[in-house]
Amino acid sequence: MQQWLPASDVFLTMIAIHLPSPVVAQKYRAEFIYEVMCPQDDEACLAIKECNPNAPLMVYISKMIPTLHRGRFFAFGRVFSGIVKSNQSVRIMGPNYVLGRKEDLYVKNIHRINLMMGRYIEPIEDVPCENICCLVGVDQYLTKTSAITTYENAYNLRAMKLSVTSVVRVVVEPRNPDDLPKLVEESGEHIVAGVGVLHLEICLKDLEEDYACISIKVSDSMVSYRETVSEESEIMCVSKSPNKHNRIYLKARPMPDGLPEDIDKDEITSRREFKARAHYLNEKYDYDINEARLQYENEIKYSCIVVFQWATKESVLAEENIRGVRFDIHHIILNSDAIHRGCGQIIPTARHAIYASMLTAKPRLFEPVYLYEVECPEVALGSIYGLLNCRRGYVFEDHQVAETSIFILRAYLTNNESFGGQAFPQYIFDHWTIINQDPFDDSTEVRQIINDI
Repeated sequence: MQQWLPASDVFLTMIAIHLPSPVVAQKYRAEFIYEVMCPQDDEACLAIKECNPNAPLMVYISKMIPTLHRGRFFAFGRVFSGIVKSNQSVRIMGPNYVLGRKEDLYVKNIHRINLMMGRYIEPIEDVPCENICCLVGVDQYLTKTSAITTYENAYNLRAMKLSVTSVVRVVVEPRNPDDLPKLVEESGEHIVAGVGVLHLEICLKDLEEDYACISIKVSDSMVSYRETVSEESEIMCVSKSPNKHNRIYLKARPMPDGLPEDIDKDEITSRREFKARAHYLNEKYDYDINEARLQYENEIKYSCIVVFQWATKESVLAEENIRGVRFDIHHIILNSDAIHRGCGQIIPTARHAIYASMLTAKPRLFEPVYLYEVECPEVALGSIYGLLNCRRGYVFEDHQVAETSIFILRAYLTNNESFGGQAFPQYIFDHWTIINQDPFDDSTEVRQIINDI
């Protein structure tokens, strides 16, 4: 087969014919690569658009590749403009770097440059733009991705958006107490999350052998759930502050269908300009534009944001994240004296109101669902259907491959029921589905899940 239809020649020819060159592609991709807040005449942005080798250096590091030396890595990335050279002084901008600040910024030298040639590594003195390469000597300042530049006023490059949803997690801790500082020193453990069991095994192997370089203990796999509500709160929930001088009136209700998915896809984000966000919600989901225009005193706004992020990260049923819930503040009574409405009074008050509104709105759990694709002969169809039915899965599509006895099945299976097998089928995370059972009834399955969590 390799001699008759060599895949390498076919793919190389297809790439050369169909994919645009960096000179062509960067003209229209620069606005997606470079920071959105930059001015149109920014020198680094123009250099990326023109793919100019004589302009300031702009490199995006997308991956850390382990070397033969334990604990050291190659920084693999692409040169968008300029020329990267050995022993060159550069500015390393981490994902949290903001122009004008010093946080997540390092000024260091690149020790060496290598080209990845299949299984082999070729050292080289410099690499011009349009190419990919590996940098040596900057790995200790990076975690995964970053931008490297020689331009002092450069904005950051946008981080890659990964479409993977981590729904399986384990707790990792060192076997030797002396290794506590290599993980999280306070608790001595890490939470490692992945798409599935196989993904977790690969991550844990890399953590043990390449990153932390220590012996670790791993807990049993745990499934990530999400908490939601099935209807609007039955009553108005009122919470008083500890000093009894402030009150918050609040209700919870489900978001419209499709809005949580739009948030997942970044169709609407908190970083978006608030007027554009309001018009988007009004046009697509019939939200009232004027409904949230009445603002209370700005001094409690920060406290409300903090408590919202806290409460939605650790909800009331099982301390899981909240998904698809809208909280409506109907009224707030504040003390006229600023000293009596500080963070210490507003944060616990708003948190209690959020939890109470969840409990009075028939709370439910979301569980993750995988999309499976299975290829099998006709004689195995009955066994596969029976196995999926036993594990709360169902087949929604099946068809026979033309002129063969092979069938292709597409099925949904909940994550919690996907453990325990010895095979690794093709699957991806597809969606969240609600477990429509009362979490306060001890006889229900969802109650057992909450107890296990």
